[in-house]
Amino acid sequence: MTNLAFPQNEEDSGDAVEDVLFLDRRQEGRAQAFLGVHFSGFSPQDLLRRVDEVGRAKRAFVYLCTPNVDHLVRLDREPDLHALYAHAWASVNDSRILETLANLSGLSLPACPGSDLTQALFETCIDPAETVVVIGGTQDMIETVRARYGLTDLRWHAPPFGLRTNPEAMAEAAAFVAANPARFTFLCVGAPQQEMLAYTIAKQGQAVGIGLCVGASIDFLSGNRKRAPQWMQQARLEWLFRLLDEPQKLWRRYLVEGPKIFRIWMDWRKRR
Repeated sequence: MTNLAFPQNEEDSGDAVEDVLFLDRRQEGRAQAFLGVHFSGFSPQDLLRRVDEVGRAKRAFVYLCTPNVDHLVRLDREPDLHALYAHAWASVNDSRILETLANLSGLSLPACPGSDLTQALFETCIDPAETVVVIGGTQDMIETVRARYGLTDLRWHAPPFGLRTNPEAMAEAAAFVAANPARFTFLCVGAPQQEMLAYTIAKQGQAVGIGLCVGASIDFLSGNRKRAPQWMQQARLEWLFRLLDEPQKLWRRYLVEGPKIFRIWMDWRKRR
């Protein structure tokens, strides 16, 4: 990946919203640097409230990253991608495995799954009449979500596969977001494409609201994919449920790439 330098003369995206966010935040957890990523210390409840606040501000576009084990293994392999996370409004932990490794390192890193955040936003924050933008997914998935939540202004764009290496498609997706202002834009094209897209949108400075890099969240919301039962989530076994549900698609992620996180964690502990 190239050309990740963020223009220095642009207004800092975090500052663009902080001036309107004045609630007492002394009870929120502290940010933590873990495995090369600066994680915000939000609990799921704090995260929902803050995302809703930023969306209501409807200022210059900012974005939220939700890194998990897969993201951190990729970052170890492709360190240039760190810029995507460094310029996010916030990054929150999307993995209970990472939460456990952080706890073993003496850090508090609450799991804030992007799928939980997405569901909570649709159920408690989004007005059925407001504009909602989704990038990614299929028409059947979008129509199911539209009907389930009674949405009257859901705007959808489906980029082609290979977005990461398709500059024209990336520019088209970014232009769609800028042309369809919304409080919430759900970027659901997988990592690192969604983070690259969010970065591009923020760098251009023409969009508003908050972009949420939330992967398969709309898939889960539509029922197109099933989430693990709550007991498996709490037992840190959601990865196993997904592996058994989609073995041909996910076997390499969970059986080959995923275990590398333990080597990355051990190396980080030695350096620390």
